[in-house]
Order: sequence, then C-alpha cells, then structure tokens
Amino acid sequence: MISMPIDARSFVAFFAAASLSLVTFAADPTPAAKREIEQLLSRLAASGCQFQRNGSWHDGPEARAHIERKYRYVLERHMVATTEDFISQAATESSMSGKAYAVKCPNQQELPSAKWMEAQLKVLRGSKQAAQPKTP
Repeated sequence: MISMPIDARSFVAFFAAASLSLVTFAADPTPAAKREIEQLLSRLAASGCQFQRNGSWHDGPEARAHIERKYRYVLERHMVATTEDFISQAATESSMSGKAYAVKCPNQQELPSAKWMEAQLKVLRGSKQAAQPKTP
C-alpha cells in the first residue's frame, strides 16, 4: 500500500468526489428533453411577453435568440441533460453579470424567468399527460 500524507489523501478524495459530480453534466439531452426545450423556446418567442436581461427589455423573438445562443454554448460543453438543466444553465440569469432574467407578460406580474419557464414546462408536461390514453 502506498502511504500518503493526510493532505494528499484528502486531495485525492476531494478530486474523486469533484470528478463524480461532473459526471452529471457529462450527458446530452434526451430526444424528449430536446423537444421540451424547443417548445419552451417557441412559447417564449410567441408569448407576447417582454424579457429582461441586464436591465434591458427585449421582445419574445429576441429573448429566444439570446437564450438559444446560451443553450448552444452549454450544450457544447455537455452541461445540459434535462429540460431543468436547460432552465438553470441557459434561461435563469446572465452569465456576465449574474443578474436574474425576468419575464413580464401583459396584465401579469413580472416573474423571474426561471419561474416562468418552470410554469410553462409544467403546462407542457400536463398537456402531454392529458393527451396520452389512459390504461385500465
């Protein structure tokens, strides 16, 4: 057995744990997640809502284009395996300033974009389940 000082063993244990935690980000989205992400982007573009990033408001198509660029960036780095990863990695906050994105829809309260995306995802998943035939 190789004898290592405690500090070296601690480092090895830390490195192993850190490496294992990165494995969760080393995947690509499933076809179902890709469909959901595309649907979320489409909903944002067609929503009539305004999207705020770094203090400036943008319309839905501009918001979609921006989030799509961020999505491609994190996708290339294998940081998105699920639709929830997409929301947290690409549609929640500015990577430059760290400021949260916001969505403001007509006659509705402004929401953090993550909350808006999560609500839209819930609707998508609910309508998908409602469309599936029930088995006895």
